[in-house]
This record gives sequence, structure tokens and C-alpha cells, in this order.
Amino acid sequence: MKGVIFNLVEDVVRREHGDGFWDDVIDDSGVSGAYTSLGTYSDSELETLAITVGERIDAQPDAVVRHVGHEGIAMLAERYPEFFTPHVDARSFLLSLNTVVHPEVRRLFPGAMVPEFAHRFPSPDVVELVYAGQRGRCDLAEGLIAGAGDYYDERLEVTQPRCMRRGDDVCVLRVRSL
Repeated sequence: MKGVIFNLVEDVVRREHGDGFWDDVIDDSGVSGAYTSLGTYSDSELETLAITVGERIDAQPDAVVRHVGHEGIAMLAERYPEFFTPHVDARSFLLSLNTVVHPEVRRLFPGAMVPEFAHRFPSPDVVELVYAGQRGRCDLAEGLIAGAGDYYDERLEVTQPRCMRRGDDVCVLRVRSL
């Protein structure tokens, strides 16, 4: 996993809990804690950080990752405004992931393994993103989607009727505008 995600974890944790908390997480988890945005790090290292943070704040690791995605989207929008400013709403942004955002992520971060999303439109106010990524980090995707709703000042309901972490073959992230 690219370091930009680890940078988000660190930034969110430091902002919400302070530098000392982050230092303790690094010490307790046994990970290196030195992440560059272009670096590539083990998926298990992200899981270890999520477990350690979760233990300290009494939250499940997937909830920690989801929260990092939710809070981190504003940081991504600040760092990479070109991905966000062309869009007027979350739906437009989400539909650009495969065609604009992820190809550019691959260019900026060589070796990045980004998910591809198939799109379904079961009703005018719903888009379903079908995710069959190798990582199974639908928790991060769910948080990023919810954060995109906040960024575009929209109320979104994000549910997962199917999830690889629950044994399904794919994850379906159902996004409904409220």
C-alpha cells in the first residue's frame, strides 16, 4: 500500500489525539512509523496500526480505517485539488475514480494498486460501486465515499449489502443521496 494512505492515518490520528498518542501507537505497534507518500508498505502494517489505534480508543480496526478515510478526504482534497474541483457533487467525483483519479494516482505513485469500480445505477438517487480489489479495503473506500459527501456538502447514506470481509466475492458500496 502506498505511503499516502499511511500519511493520512498519521495525520488524522495526530490531529485528533496529539503527537504523543501517535508516538505511543508507533511504539506499541512495533511498526517503523516513517512513511513517505511514494513509499510502498505492507497491507499488514496498516492493519497493525488500525488494531493498535482501535485498542487505545476502543474501536474495531475497520472502524478506525473507515474513520481515517472519512476524515482524510478533506486532506486529500487540499493536497490534490485537481481531483475534486472539476466536480459539483460526490456522484460526479465517484464516477471519475476509474477514468481520472486512479490513473493519475498510478502516475503520481508508481506501483500503486488502486481498485477498479464497476458502476450500477439501480435508481436515480443511488449509485453502486462494485469493488473486487485485491486488498479488500472496502472500509477505507466506505470512509472516503462518506468523506466525499461531506466535501461536496451532501448527505449520503453508504451501505454495503455485499462485502468480501463477510465472505462475499465482491464488495458493493451502495451510495444513496439523501
